[in-house]
Amino acid sequence: MTTDLERAEQSVETRSESLKKPLRLFDLVLTQILFVVGSSWVGAAAKLGQAHLFFWLLAIFLFYIPQAAVVIYLSERMPLEGGIYQWAKLGFSEFAGFITAWNLWLLSITVIALGGMFTTTNISYALGPAAAWMPNNKWCVSLISSVLVVGLGWACVRGLSLGKWLHNIGAFAMLLVYGALILLPLLGLARGEIKNYRPLPLALPVMSIFYCLNIFTKLGIGALSGFEYVAILAGETRAPARDIGRSVLIASPVIAFMFILGTSSVLAFIGNNPIDLIGPVPQTLRLGLSSFPIAGAIASIGILLMTTRTISSTSVHVTGSSRLPMVAGWDQLLPAWFSRLHPRYKTPINSIIFVGTLTLLIAIASQIGAGIQEAFQLVDNAANVFYGIVYFMLFAIPIFGAGAIRSGASIWLRLAATCGAGVSLLAIFFTVYPIIDVPSPLIFGAKIAAVTIVANAIGVVIFLVGNKRRTAAKT
Repeated sequence: MTTDLERAEQSVETRSESLKKPLRLFDLVLTQILFVVGSSWVGAAAKLGQAHLFFWLLAIFLFYIPQAAVVIYLSERMPLEGGIYQWAKLGFSEFAGFITAWNLWLLSITVIALGGMFTTTNISYALGPAAAWMPNNKWCVSLISSVLVVGLGWACVRGLSLGKWLHNIGAFAMLLVYGALILLPLLGLARGEIKNYRPLPLALPVMSIFYCLNIFTKLGIGALSGFEYVAILAGETRAPARDIGRSVLIASPVIAFMFILGTSSVLAFIGNNPIDLIGPVPQTLRLGLSSFPIAGAIASIGILLMTTRTISSTSVHVTGSSRLPMVAGWDQLLPAWFSRLHPRYKTPINSIIFVGTLTLLIAIASQIGAGIQEAFQLVDNAANVFYGIVYFMLFAIPIFGAGAIRSGASIWLRLAATCGAGVSLLAIFFTVYPIIDVPSPLIFGAKIAAVTIVANAIGVVIFLVGNKRRTAAKT
């Protein structure tokens, strides 16, 4: 007898039949590495000194492993286009699925809008002091943002047959940079340029418990997050039930070692000196290769490789954020316009245009005036709350979700999900409660909370309007 859950899954699978399916296991593994690994986190973790391993391991055991386990379980149980939207919808309700996807979509929109600024900054670093003016020039940032969004939008329209190569190149670029970063201390030891290198230092933190918990949540939801995003593309994957889980298993240890050993390399060369939190990797490369005549050129190449990674990672966000409105359109919660596919490439052309136009307007507007810049900064800070909400919903599914989904979850998986849900709530708290110096922590927290509430209220209104329109169409 076919259950309601099975009928719902079959409906999504039927919708997905018209999509092209170019993604294989190799592509998924590289996309996981590309999407999860960032360059700035090794600098942030290095500020913890020799205690960084303690924090990395804590985040790995209480968030990273639970995240991987839950994503593997849900992707095998429900390998559906839309990923976490479908999981939350079938695990709880359409409303839960829509709001979860809405928060993830808001996060992606913020990241895409910031992509031009990050790319401009990286290019200025690569070109040297003569290009230091670029990140502060509004016209320059707006121009690069426009080129980036239009270019990625075009690639997204062409589909993942092209997009996967952009993602793969970005992943290889990141692997090359981190490979050089990790090998650099060994070269320094061989040449006698450094005397002390501890790749896996065992040291307990000396900071306050409150500060430790904040850093721990940042390394979890900030650095070690993202496995759920690739599952959005399940309907465009050759064997999603098998390969999405396998991609997590293969990529997760690689990512963990990249972060841990990369942080140790930064410490080996920078030590107690000021760390450039925007560009800790090029800073380390310059110091580690300072005795070589081509040190500056190698560092510039490293920065350009990281710029390639930034562009490729932004492309993943563009792809995922265009698929979420498409699947909501399948459920008639958004107009069918969002689900219309390109006749040749079978990609959601209108959804891509909408995402590209919106992010470009936000990126350009954020350069106009101080008031708009402040508003955009608030949304950027609130993005961590958006992601915390997404992850709390992800971890809640095997704990509180529909019986047909929850029944297959083992006790250890539920315990792991409970740990992950606790970290997600803690991360939300620390986003609202600042540990940095601000004029008024209360006002800062109130602003972040207000942005989060208003943003989700808009999502609720969109859902209610869509649901009402769907109901009216049926009567």
